Amino acid sequence: MRASAIAQPNIAVIKYWGKRDLARNLPAVGSISVTLSTLYTEMQVEIDTALAGDVLLVNAEENRSMLARVSDCVDIIAGIDRPAVRVSSKSNFPIAAGIASSASAFAALVVAAAAAFGLSIPRNRLAQLAGRASGSAARSMLGGFVELENDTDNIRVGSLLSAADWPLEILIAITAPGPKPVSSGDAMEISRRTSPFYDLWIEQQAADLAEARAAIRQRDLQRLGAIAEHNCLKMHSVMWGSRPPMIYWNSATIACMQTIRELQARGVAVFFTIDAGPQLKAICAAADVMTVRTALLATDGVLELMQSGIGEGARLVSA
Repeated sequence: MRASAIAQPNIAVIKYWGKRDLARNLPAVGSISVTLSTLYTEMQVEIDTALAGDVLLVNAEENRSMLARVSDCVDIIAGIDRPAVRVSSKSNFPIAAGIASSASAFAALVVAAAAAFGLSIPRNRLAQLAGRASGSAARSMLGGFVELENDTDNIRVGSLLSAADWPLEILIAITAPGPKPVSSGDAMEISRRTSPFYDLWIEQQAADLAEARAAIRQRDLQRLGAIAEHNCLKMHSVMWGSRPPMIYWNSATIACMQTIRELQARGVAVFFTIDAGPQLKAICAAADVMTVRTALLATDGVLELMQSGIGEGARLVSA
């Protein structure tokens, strides 16, 4: 009747932006990500027949704005005739700020909900169901380097390398607190409808995926960094070309990019990527993490620096 699960956010090195099926929340393109280790969201689902309707607590405070999405996700797992649930969520990192909080939340939610209702659902099916709620949540079901394949019927996730296979470090430079002004889902639709670069973004994704896949299998950080930065900047170009333009960066985001460029010029093995938010993520070899950390902390506008290795996928912690 009660279960808790934990999931880590993931950072996409090859992004997805846009939906090809809004009703089923199917991404327009495939993507590749790394699952983090130290950041997490824990979701507890408790069946409570005394409740008149579902209740959602986020970091111990009632949250009504996300309740509908959470309830819909539990419906997908347990059916619409299910009893009411009390869902409690806690995260150790900022939510709705461009650090994939929805990915970790919904990945953990489907695992916890299935356990609370006593259902045995295969992991790949759970990934598909999590993806119905948040496109990137499917990737947080697995650990290490994860590819989300986007076929004509559904989505599939598969592991390219485990965390132990290539133990890189990720530094997240927080350049602005609080939630972003436009949700990723809304911004994707604006881009799909209005950006003159959107169709070209879709056309070029297969080549970017193939290049990144090869770089990961060869553990070639420079090659992966080159295609990851290119793919990131193309995605933001699609956003910037939208009407109205979707601009999530601030001056500190750009300063962090320049810091990474200066480190690269010095021969440091590091690259950046930026999702739909102002926070820059730097991915580097473990041997260079202190050099990168020191440089980012010295960058104007960086409020906080989070550090993580590469971690495992969503998992049950109690039932």
